[in-house]
Amino acid sequence: MGRIDRIAEPWGTRTPYPGGGTWPVRVDTHLAEGVSPQDVDRWVQTASILHSNGDAMDLAVKDNRIVGVRGRAGDRVNHGRLGPKDLYGWQANASPDRLTRPLVREGGKLVETDWETAMQRVVDRSKALLAEQGPSALGFYTTGQLFAEEYYTLGTIAHGGIGTNHVDGNTRLCTATAAEALKESFGCDGQPGSYTDVDHADVIALYGHNVAETQTVLWTRMLDRLAGPNPPAIICVDPRLTEVARAATVHLAPRPGTNVALMNGLLHELIANGWVDQDYIKAHTVGYQELEKEVAKYPPVLVAGITGVPAEKIQEAARILGHAERLLSTVLQGFYQSNQATAAAVQVNNVNIIRGMLGKPGCGILQMNGQPTAENTRECGADGDLAAFRNWSNDAHIQDLARVWNVDPMSIPHYSPPTHLMQMMRYAEDGSIRMLWVSGTNPAVSLPELPRIRSILEQERLFLVVQDIFLSETAQLADVVFPAATWGEKTGTFTNVDRTVHLSEKAVDPPGEARPDLDIFIDYARRMELKDKDGQPLIKWHDPESAFEAWKECTRGRPCDYTGISYAKLRGGSGIQWPCNEESPDGTERIYADGKFWAHPDYCENYGRDLVTGAPVEPTEYKALNPDGKAIIKAAEYVPPHELPSQDYPLQLITGRTLFHFHTRTKTARAPELQAAAPDVWVEVSAHDAGAHGLGEGDLAEVATPRGSVQAKVRIVGIRDGVVFLPFHYGYWDTPGGHHPDGAGRAANELTITDWDAASKQPIFKTAAARITRVRSGDGPASAPTNTASAPVGDFPGDARTRGIPSAMAFEDSPGGPGTGAPDDTATRQEGTL
Repeated sequence: MGRIDRIAEPWGTRTPYPGGGTWPVRVDTHLAEGVSPQDVDRWVQTASILHSNGDAMDLAVKDNRIVGVRGRAGDRVNHGRLGPKDLYGWQANASPDRLTRPLVREGGKLVETDWETAMQRVVDRSKALLAEQGPSALGFYTTGQLFAEEYYTLGTIAHGGIGTNHVDGNTRLCTATAAEALKESFGCDGQPGSYTDVDHADVIALYGHNVAETQTVLWTRMLDRLAGPNPPAIICVDPRLTEVARAATVHLAPRPGTNVALMNGLLHELIANGWVDQDYIKAHTVGYQELEKEVAKYPPVLVAGITGVPAEKIQEAARILGHAERLLSTVLQGFYQSNQATAAAVQVNNVNIIRGMLGKPGCGILQMNGQPTAENTRECGADGDLAAFRNWSNDAHIQDLARVWNVDPMSIPHYSPPTHLMQMMRYAEDGSIRMLWVSGTNPAVSLPELPRIRSILEQERLFLVVQDIFLSETAQLADVVFPAATWGEKTGTFTNVDRTVHLSEKAVDPPGEARPDLDIFIDYARRMELKDKDGQPLIKWHDPESAFEAWKECTRGRPCDYTGISYAKLRGGSGIQWPCNEESPDGTERIYADGKFWAHPDYCENYGRDLVTGAPVEPTEYKALNPDGKAIIKAAEYVPPHELPSQDYPLQLITGRTLFHFHTRTKTARAPELQAAAPDVWVEVSAHDAGAHGLGEGDLAEVATPRGSVQAKVRIVGIRDGVVFLPFHYGYWDTPGGHHPDGAGRAANELTITDWDAASKQPIFKTAAARITRVRSGDGPASAPTNTASAPVGDFPGDARTRGIPSAMAFEDSPGGPGTGAPDDTATRQEGTL
C-alpha cells in the first residue's frame, strides 16, 4: 500500500471483510527519518503503552536506540495495525528532559542525589510513620501503565507487608466503573467479550465510547467491517458528533448525566415488545422481575423529556437492539465519568443479558479500559482490590491469599472496603495519610478540582514520593523523586481489555540512573525488611520472570488464571487470553459461554453494592439472592446529577480525550507528530451556543464553573446544544518545561467537581455546570484536530485542516492483498516492500 500520512489519516487504508470473515493483515511501520528497515539491528517484541487496545508491535533498535516501530502481523489483537500514538509515541523515551537521577527536596528545592540517599530517606520516613501511627499513615497511588509484575509486587508490599488499606491506581479515574459493573452483573471482574466479536456482530452498540479516538485500531477493525459485505448496524450514545456518531445507524445524544434514564428507556422498549430471551433469563439469571418493574416507569416519551433524545430515536435504537442476532456492546468514559456511572454501565450489561447475547461469536460486552495495563492494576491488587480477584469480605479468600504470601491472615487489611483515591486525598488533607507514594501518574493535572488537589499535595506535613520518567507537575511538588525506566527499557507483561496478555521485552537501557519500577519496589521491600511469617523475605522474586511466576501461582484457580502462560509461550507469537490453564492451554476467547458465571457466593470477587447509595450488599443477603451463582440483573432508578445548570452557569461541561494525546501529555507532547496535531487546549461549542454567546471559530473564551476558570480557543462543532467540551490532557505547561505564554489556566480539571459514583467511587468529570464568555477575537482557527470529534462545522480554511508534519509519513503493507486476511509472520516480507 505504501506511504501514508497517519496524522491526516489516523485509521489508515481500508481492508474490507465480511461478517464471519477474518480481518485482513495490514502491517504498519514508522521509522525515524533516515532509517530504513535494512538499518535496523534488531526488532524487539512489545505492545502499545499509550492506550488500552493492546496493539502488538516490535521496536526497531539501531545502535542501542529505539528508532521506530512496526505492527506484529500474527497477533490476534491488531493483525499488524498501529494507531498514531503507537507509531509516533515511542520518541518520548529519548526525550532530553528524562529524569536520570533521584531528586530530594532540600531548602524547598529539588536537588539531585544518589539512590542510597533518596531510598533511605523514604525508608526512614516509612519506618518512623509505622512506629508512630501504624499502616494507616502510608498510602500508595499508582497507574495503569506499569507491568503486571510491578503491580503484583506493589500490592504484596502494601497489603501483605505494610498492611495498609490505602492503595489505589489511576484506574480509579478511567476503569473503576468497568470493574464494578462487571462485579455487579457477574460477581467478578473480567470482560465477557473478545475483539473478535467485531468480526461476527450484526449490531455494535457503543455507549459513551469514542472508540475512534481512544482505541484507534479497534475502530479500524469496525471500519473494515463497515466497508465490507453485510456490515453491522452501529448505535452510538454520545453528546458529541464523534467519528463513531458519523458512522452510526442511530446516534443518541443525551444530556450529560442522564444515561440511566436513557438505558431504562431502551430496556423498557426491549421488554415491552418482547425482545428478550425468556429461556436464558429463567435458566441463567436472577433479578429480572425487579428490572421489569423499574423500567416500566420509563416510556420513551418520558425519557425524551429527561434526556433530550427524541422518543422515536429511542424506539429506533431499541428496535435494532431487539432484533440483533449478534450484539456487541462497549462502554467507556462517557458513562464511567458521568452521573450514576455504575448504574448506567450495569444497564448495558442488562441489555445483553436479557437478550441472551453472551459467550457466542459476535455476542459480548466490553466494559473498556482507558489505559494499557488497567486490567493488571485491578487483577494484581494495586487498585485496592485484592490479588487475583479475591473477595476482601470473604474470610476464606483472605486465608488463601495469606497462604500464597505465607503471612498471617490478620496482617492483610480486610476490616473495611479498600480506600479509594478520593478518600485517600481526603485523609491526606486531614493529616491522617502522612506519606503518599505516587508511581507513574500525574494527579496534579488529572484529578478533579485541581486547586484543592494542589493544596493537598503541597502540604508540608505530607511526605510525597513520586516515581516517574519526567518531572511532571506532581513530581515538582515531591519530597523525593525516583527516576523510573519505562516501556522498552524493561521487561514485563500486560493485559488489555479483552484479557489478552502480551510480553514486552527490554529493548534498550534506561537513561542515566533510572531504574525499572520492579527494581525500585523490590529494593524498598528489602530495605523495609518486610518478612513472611517464617522470617523469610516477603518478596521472594528478583526479576520480571520470577515475579511473573509468583503472580501465576497467585492466580491458580481464580478467574484470571495465568498458570498456562509463560514468557516462553508469549515470545514470538500472539498474545494469549486468560484464563489460560490446563483446561484451556491456548487461552479462552470468551467467558460465560456455557451460562455459568464467576458469581457463586464462595467464589465471587464481590457481593455488590446498591447502585444508587453505594451501600455494600451483605454476604448473607448475596447468598440469599444468588445461591447458585447466576448472572445478576440489577435495576436502577434515575437520579439527577448533583450539580445542574443555573442562571449563572447555564451550560454543562464535559471533559475527555483526543486521538493524538494520552492523559496529561507527559509522553505524547514529546512526540513531534502528535504534539503538532493538537498543540494547545480548545473548547468545543455548538453553532447555536456560539451564536448565543457571541463566539466565533478561534476566539479566545473563558470557561468557568463555581470552582475556577480556563481560557481556550473556540472550536464550533456538532456537539449537543447546551454542552461544552474541554480535552483534559493540558496541564499548566504549554510545552514540557515551559509555561503557557499568557499565564492563563488551561487544565480542564481546574473546573471539575469533587464528586464520585456511589458504587465504583470513580470521580465524575462530565456534569459540571458552566458558563462561557468571549475574551477576545481570534487570530485564526483553533488548533484542535479537524479529523476527529473536534471537526469544525461550517466554512473552514483548507490550509488549517489537520495534516502531519513531514516525519509523520508511515508505511502500510498488506502482504496477502486486500481482503484476503493472509497471515504474514516474516520480517523479511514486511521489510522488503518498504
